[in-house]
Amino acid sequence: MKKQTSKVFIAPWEKAFDRLLSPLEEFIHRQTTSGIMLMLCAVIALYLANSQWSGMYNQILAMKFTIGVEGFQLSKSLHHWINDGIMALFFFLVGLELKREILVGELADPKQAMLPIIAAVGGMLVPALIYIGFNPTGHTFNGWGVPMATDIAFALGTLALLGSRIPKSLLTFLVALAIVDDLGAVMVIALFYTDSLNLIALATVAGMLFLLVSLNLGGVRRPLPYILIGIVLWVAMLKSGVHATLAGILLAFTIPMRPKYDPKSFLSHINEMVEHIKRAYQREENIIKNDELRSRVRALGEGVHLVQAPAQILERALHLPSAYIIIPVFSLANAGIPINWSAFGDIVTHPVSLGITGGLVVGKLIGIAGFSWVAVKLGVTTLPADLNFKHIIGVALMGGIGFTMSIFIAELGFANHAQDLLMAKSGILLASLLAGISGFLWLYFTSKKVQA
Repeated sequence: MKKQTSKVFIAPWEKAFDRLLSPLEEFIHRQTTSGIMLMLCAVIALYLANSQWSGMYNQILAMKFTIGVEGFQLSKSLHHWINDGIMALFFFLVGLELKREILVGELADPKQAMLPIIAAVGGMLVPALIYIGFNPTGHTFNGWGVPMATDIAFALGTLALLGSRIPKSLLTFLVALAIVDDLGAVMVIALFYTDSLNLIALATVAGMLFLLVSLNLGGVRRPLPYILIGIVLWVAMLKSGVHATLAGILLAFTIPMRPKYDPKSFLSHINEMVEHIKRAYQREENIIKNDELRSRVRALGEGVHLVQAPAQILERALHLPSAYIIIPVFSLANAGIPINWSAFGDIVTHPVSLGITGGLVVGKLIGIAGFSWVAVKLGVTTLPADLNFKHIIGVALMGGIGFTMSIFIAELGFANHAQDLLMAKSGILLASLLAGISGFLWLYFTSKKVQA
């Protein structure tokens, strides 16, 4: 009998995915790609809003979509479904990233976390104060939270263009800073951008959270129960008056971060399973005919699944749809700003757009770089060995790219003031452009290319 040579079958495109990436490298890769797509979709949205297709663009966003059954229906425009619905998935991913960073990532070590935390606090506080300086009273005051946010995808995408000119620890610093910034933005939305409260709906939210925490403590690691209860949580949050997307954050923090098996137990389990598979294979080599072999292999796959933390599995699964679908769709729906070039001077000098542009470009620079410098000089924290304050200034400039979260907060703060919302979005786009270009040029001319 001729001995069959073992083979591994590789499809033509599979080789591109063979390289192993660390979780941080994978996160940066996804966010960088997302940033590029975000830029492309923003350009497309701007073109649509300023072309002969503008009417159709606005009509599509205003189209009503209804789900549910009679007596229990949700009816919203496509624009609202995007901002309240699919963005909840984005916030769910943000929550998973926050939880990982706090438990095992850059924010787990207080010493290591101190610098990005202080930088992020400065990068939120100073921009808000600058905005309030231009808009101290009236309804325009509601936009104070807009310049507080940093868009991690845009910023990482711009920073990654510099390649070997910057140390990897600078990317890590930006990731940690932006994640703390996201947490701050989430708290601002929850505490200050909530209108009236529905106590019955809030009680339902509390009940769903109790069930989710019970699942966690009970050792349930399958995602389906969490997803089903999470949908009810989202609907209850939608009805409560608190912004529905925060359901994603709350759900994320209830997903287990501990796997069922530790590595030692997993190795023992795997060795035992491999022996079973060998014996089953000796009886029948064809897995299609061999029921026992098939079941053993399936059990092995389940063991591989259980040695990974459920939260990290979901985080990895959501990176692709977030980078390639959710964020680009949000950009398409929200970046379409009609530009009247004849009134451009009035736009850039309007208190809302001026406060946002000044907050993002100047406020982020002063807040991130200034607070970092003071903290290091006072001995509260230290710079990583391969970073200097030129690097920090570059990141501080790029921190002014506030696209996604800034637009999201602007939609909340100026929901009933279309003209001010237009000014806010114009300020965000202008600031993001200025911050991205200035940050890139600063780092390009002040950083030496690292030799491979």
